[in-house]
Amino acid sequence: MKRNSIQILKVTFLTLTLLVIAAACSRNPITGKKEAFVMSEKKEQALGDQSDPSIVASFGLYPDQTLQSFIDSKGQQMAKISHRSHLKYEFKILDSPVVNAFALPGGYVYFTRGIMAHFNNEAEFAGVLGHEIGHISGRHSAKQQRNQILSQVGLIAGIALSKEFRNYAESAGQSIQLMMLKNSRDHESESDELGVEYSTRVGYDSKYMAGFFKTLNRLSGDAGQRIPTFMSTHPDPLNRFQKVRELTKKEQAKYPGKTFKEGRNEYLRMLEGLIYGEDPQQGYVENNVFYHPQLKFKFPVPTSWQLANSPQQVQMAPKDGKAMMIFTLAPEKTLAEAATNFVTNNKLKETERQNINVNGFPATAVVTEQANEQGQVSLRIVSYFIQDGQTIYLFHGMAEPQNFIAYKNLFRNTMEGFDRLTDRSKIDVNPERIHIYTVSQTSTLSAALRSAGVQSNRFNEFAIVNGMELSDQVQRGTLIKVTKK
Repeated sequence: MKRNSIQILKVTFLTLTLLVIAAACSRNPITGKKEAFVMSEKKEQALGDQSDPSIVASFGLYPDQTLQSFIDSKGQQMAKISHRSHLKYEFKILDSPVVNAFALPGGYVYFTRGIMAHFNNEAEFAGVLGHEIGHISGRHSAKQQRNQILSQVGLIAGIALSKEFRNYAESAGQSIQLMMLKNSRDHESESDELGVEYSTRVGYDSKYMAGFFKTLNRLSGDAGQRIPTFMSTHPDPLNRFQKVRELTKKEQAKYPGKTFKEGRNEYLRMLEGLIYGEDPQQGYVENNVFYHPQLKFKFPVPTSWQLANSPQQVQMAPKDGKAMMIFTLAPEKTLAEAATNFVTNNKLKETERQNINVNGFPATAVVTEQANEQGQVSLRIVSYFIQDGQTIYLFHGMAEPQNFIAYKNLFRNTMEGFDRLTDRSKIDVNPERIHIYTVSQTSTLSAALRSAGVQSNRFNEFAIVNGMELSDQVQRGTLIKVTKK
């Protein structure tokens, strides 16, 4: 959770409504052929306009004017030569460590700072940029809506959460749905072709786009890489790398004698100081305790539970998905109002309520039940509303009735462990940032990383970050990425 999320969460979040698709023929801007059941361009634009604020609220924008100006300049240049140049395109960097890029209908294209950190030249970026603009040109997101393949997912990787759980994670989960939207292999192939075409037309060597697929493949096998990733949202055919190289050769043949740009050093220098990985100032876990240095609170996290932190909420769940806890902020000004509104707005049956004290903070604890359409209890929830000045923090612990008793004490232990954070060693923590290191002598990448002070247990990680193998020879004067705090 981020400091600005207090204000975001004190207003009603914009919900992402799936628009009704017009059963009318529309002309494909790439093939020129008429296709049925694609939403109108007006509705397509409305979906993007409606979704963008929630994406930004869920992840936050990364405040780097140099990188933002770069992606906007290149994005607008490429948009002008795309098949749908009349759209109003917007290009944004999201403050997320996951490696992903995605597009929404209507001209919205997003890159995470995580994927920006893994590009090693402008040409790799341009290839992915062209690929995402290709999804917009091909109206792929609109077709996904037509096919109704946008599935509900939770924030926590690898956990199958019940429908009831997801309802209470909806504000963040809806934005994650868009990041997890999977395109068909046909759509991916078409966007790869357009990525090659567009990046070539603006002067970049698209063979580096093919090379970036190797980085993504290596990332997908890295145990430390959390989904969603570019690979999970972009299914990768086995021959994709080779196909893009073949497409590049064919496309470049249209411009005999032209030299195409890589832009390695120029791009790497822009990355100096970019936050790499999780930003601990936005919250981090250490020894089963969640610390938030900016907002100065802490609470225990159950052993072996997975945790996902976003600007809107923190989600925690065991691997079997039989329970879930959500930590967020309530928009109300009083405990009584917050508790009552939660019960009323969610049409819950309240079975218990008491005013308590949590480590010096006034609080209200409420136990509720949710019934299904048959009137049977489908979910039990214990909620703690904890007031700190003008801010009301909110915990929900939920499980299906048959599992609730087993988790109830664990829920309460976490909620009653909420406390103020005063330990300066936990507050004064800094994120890792990209540092561009100049190799002092010709050697292997492994030796260069060692000279730059990278710990040996992270050599493989930084080989991937640099798009190289540890055995690769790097010449004196070569720029490589490492990190520093």
